[in-house]
Amino acid sequence: MEKIYSGKTKDVFKLDNGNVQLLFKDDCTGKDGVFDPGENQVGLKIEGIGRSNLETSIHFFEILKKEGIKTHYVKANVKDATMEVLPAKVFGHGLEVVCRLVATGSFIRRYGEYIKNGTPLKGGYVECTFKNDALGDPLVTKDALVALNIMSPEMYDSIKEQTLKITNVVAKELKRMGLDLWDIKFEFGYNNNEVILIDEIASGNMRVYKDGKIVDPVELTKIILANR
Repeated sequence: MEKIYSGKTKDVFKLDNGNVQLLFKDDCTGKDGVFDPGENQVGLKIEGIGRSNLETSIHFFEILKKEGIKTHYVKANVKDATMEVLPAKVFGHGLEVVCRLVATGSFIRRYGEYIKNGTPLKGGYVECTFKNDALGDPLVTKDALVALNIMSPEMYDSIKEQTLKITNVVAKELKRMGLDLWDIKFEFGYNNNEVILIDEIASGNMRVYKDGKIVDPVELTKIILANR
């Protein structure tokens, strides 16, 4: 297979049938040997975490399929830690979409004079950031995305609508497990001009609480896989 891209936690290959294969690696973002999903560099390896992230993603992608929400997911091979997906172009050089159900983290750092940490954001709040480590993943508005010819207004509206729907599905599933979703990060791409969810839905991309305390991503993965 032809390798298209090598990322921090996944390698991407082109398949003969036109689809793409993602290889989930055991590399984790962090610093000084400590796992931190918010870091922009690979800091350690955790044996088996790639396969666990794949299994978590499969679980949520299958739920979304039952809900009638199209994603890039086609099928997966857990043994090989691979997922076959539809080919999709990313927006710009990469765009992250965050849905916040509760005010916390960088949202509070930006807007803390107006809102307290832990305040629910009714209906969910969607924001986008460019994937740019050097610039600290800067926020970008709908108007800027359109002005930069990165996407059309209709594409942005589709991303926002899908983000809210998908977040609600994930939050409902986590609530079933006794967990509270505070915020979650997604990536979208477009296939034949249709906007679809891409990449993964893994514990490292969400902030989850249980009984008022934040759940470590590795522990969260164990909880999700044990309660599928």
